[in-house]
Amino acid sequence: MLYLLYLPGLFLLLHVYFWLADRFNIIDEPNHRSSHKHVTIRGAGIIFPIAVITHALLTGFDYPLFVSGLLLISFVSFYDDLRPLSNKIRVLAHLIAVFLLFKEADLISYPFWIIILSFILVIGAINAYNFMDGINGITGSYSLVTLLALCFINQWELTFVLNEWLIVSILALMVFNFFNFRKKARCFAGDVGSVSIAFVIIFFLLLLILSAGDLKYIGLLLVYGLDSVITIIFRLIRGENIFKAHRSHFYQYLANVKKWPQLSVSVLYALVQLLISAIIIYIDLSLIQLFLFFIICGSVFVCIRFLVEGRGYLLSKKVIDTNSA
Repeated sequence: MLYLLYLPGLFLLLHVYFWLADRFNIIDEPNHRSSHKHVTIRGAGIIFPIAVITHALLTGFDYPLFVSGLLLISFVSFYDDLRPLSNKIRVLAHLIAVFLLFKEADLISYPFWIIILSFILVIGAINAYNFMDGINGITGSYSLVTLLALCFINQWELTFVLNEWLIVSILALMVFNFFNFRKKARCFAGDVGSVSIAFVIIFFLLLLILSAGDLKYIGLLLVYGLDSVITIIFRLIRGENIFKAHRSHFYQYLANVKKWPQLSVSVLYALVQLLISAIIIYIDLSLIQLFLFFIICGSVFVCIRFLVEGRGYLLSKKVIDTNSA
């Protein structure tokens, strides 16, 4: 019965947010780096932390440190959607939120080098998730595939989290997708949406990895990981500042240069991740086999980028700058 109330409740909350966004001009205006052409409401991804935090309030705070970290990182990200925020404040908030997440998952009890490496990987993954949110439907569809995979594992393979937390997150994504997975989206997730859903997924993923004692589940985010890491490598080869805003990701090339429909690109990323997730779930891989699998996937992805984008586009700074202007 609680789930039946969540859907209309989340729809109502999002409509209230639309009214507030219109009133206070919380919008995304197209610029030379944008993949959209129309003024669109920004920050609608606030529905993700609201759904999770509301569920925590209704059910007794099963994961209080995680919820506190989510509240902090969502608040800072939403503020950043409204007006520019100091990088120092943003980084500090991310560090504190991730520390709370690690504390909740009991990762703090592990050796120091594992904690430091995990900090780097998790904060990098959160920011990569944010950078990948650039076209209609990609964050919603990709996150939905990942959460459904986690829900399947939790239900049929290994219980690592209370199942209703996964379901609530899935319901929030479904409501958001209703307004975002469109040729002309009514709203965008904003930093608050991409960062918060990344934080939520990483928490569930971390619980799974620690419960199973198996790193293979990192592969549930492999497509985003490959696009982010390989794009950074190409930008370094071109001598670009990797901290500067850009649209050099493969999905951006397909949508902006090749003019593929944005929803087709989003579905492609989600389906490829679905295939990889199925392999990860059903095939037992040793650490060496997992490493080789990731290397093969990465090599295939690089080859595809060279075939589709061309050597000149990938390696020439002048060509990239021309197409990004």
